[in-house]
Amino acid sequence: MSTDSDRPPPALAERAAAELARLLGKPLAPGLYIVATPIGNLGDITLRALATLAAADVVYCEDTRHSRTLITHFGLEAKLRPYHEHNAEHERPRILERLAAGERVALISDAGTPLISDPGYKLARAAIAAGHSVVALPGPCAAIAALAVAGLPTDCFLFAGFLPARSGQRRTRLKELRDVPATLVFYEAPTRVAEALGDMLAVLGDRACAIARELTKLHEEVKRGTLASLSSDIGGGDLRGEIAIVIGPPLKTEISDADITAALVVALRSQSTRDAVRSVSEHLAVPRSRVYNLATLIERGD
Repeated sequence: MSTDSDRPPPALAERAAAELARLLGKPLAPGLYIVATPIGNLGDITLRALATLAAADVVYCEDTRHSRTLITHFGLEAKLRPYHEHNAEHERPRILERLAAGERVALISDAGTPLISDPGYKLARAAIAAGHSVVALPGPCAAIAALAVAGLPTDCFLFAGFLPARSGQRRTRLKELRDVPATLVFYEAPTRVAEALGDMLAVLGDRACAIARELTKLHEEVKRGTLASLSSDIGGGDLRGEIAIVIGPPLKTEISDADITAALVVALRSQSTRDAVRSVSEHLAVPRSRVYNLATLIERGD
């Protein structure tokens, strides 16, 4: 049973409406507007995004049928045009012509923030090069949402997008990311999650991991554990919906002076002191000054 304390204050709707009216009343300057849209929950759209989409001369999107749902839901009368990886080369010059003519052009994706795992960055780059204004309207982003709920370090992270579909190529890419000292964030197709987790475990080792599914939607789910446990839990089955995988950074292993000295003794048998210090420093990922000091002790017989 709801109570008065469960209901929002009466002034909230009025103030939100007043703010939207204020934004709608402001003229929208010519330029390219990168507008973030909901990744599932339509309530996540911002007032500024609504005002911009309402005032834009044209709205470019990945799939007009998909974006029509958003436009219709909020009663907008935006002119939708497709812009995606298959027509980008053909449409980009036309969009630049619109910008040169002083139009207000909005760019949205099927869900989330444009330019993240889509070809929009080429349009933004071309618009900037042509001297046009490029404005970002921040909002929902699946990668950031997944990172926020994963419970893994957020002070340093790398968004790596989609991995290759083939296992061999996927493992090659994972090897390139293996030593990155940051939390890794991936997007993955639901039909490939089980295979991807297996390759991640084989290449990255058993790290902390979270799988975020259908974020902001009715069946939102976040599974947390390790690559080994989640890989076993999912098994050969497929997850449904949009998937983001967040993997913790590599475990730090303290390199002792004894480890460095042992490596130096071997290296000095065939290399000069300078080369030995450089190779050991790079191999063990420790400061060169530390390796050099130990090399000096070895040469002095200490």
